[in-house]
Formats: sequence, C-alpha cells, structure tokens
Amino acid sequence: MTGNDQVRIDAWLWAARFFKTRVLAKQAIERGRVTIGGAACKASHTVEIGEALRIARGDDTFEVTVAGLAHKRGSVALAQALYRESEVSIAARESARQQRRAERAGYQPPPKRPDKRARRLIRALGDFDAS
Repeated sequence: MTGNDQVRIDAWLWAARFFKTRVLAKQAIERGRVTIGGAACKASHTVEIGEALRIARGDDTFEVTVAGLAHKRGSVALAQALYRESEVSIAARESARQQRRAERAGYQPPPKRPDKRARRLIRALGDFDAS
C-alpha cells in the first residue's frame, strides 16, 4: 500500500493478525489494551507508518512499530511485514512464556480417575487436622 492510504487501527490490527476479527480488535482498543505512543486511542484512529503500538493480548504484550499499511487480511508473511517488534518485547514475551511453563511444570494431572481406595485416602487426608 502507498503511504497516502488511511487505515483504521482496528482494521490494521486485524490485517496484521493480532486479532481474529475486527470486533475483537475494537473491543481490545475500547478496553485500553492497545495504546499508541503510550496514550489510549479509539478504534477509528488512523494508523501511520512509524507509530509505536503496545498491544496486550492474553498473557502476551507486543511492542511494535508500524512498518506498513493494509486494509485486507493476507497471508502470515504479509501480516508480519506490516510491523516490526522490538527486541525487548520479544525477550519479555519469551521470559514470560518460560515462567508460565515453569509454573505448570510441577503439576501433573492424574492419569485416570481415583479408584475407591484412592478416594478414601483423599477423604481421609482432607479430614486430617494439623493443629
């Protein structure tokens, strides 16, 4: 796209594949999960090349710079060409992912439902008073 095109931020977020639908992108913007240059924005804000965006999606936070504009959703390769993510953002997301993985590592769900004997033991441990 040329530099003169105007693209709404909700459409750009959808085209860059940060959200599955424009409605989800709009809701994220309204909830303050998307900021431009540290300030809140509206879904109708027009995106310009070079703007710094901060996008919070689930447990991940992306800090990107707009590198291109698009009205339509394309392939993943085209979507990734629309922005540049900072090295700090990539490192922070990776460390958060590792931390979440480590937190889950200690828990192992049982392979099957407890049998009658195991249920009795669980009940007995639950009634045990340490004081």
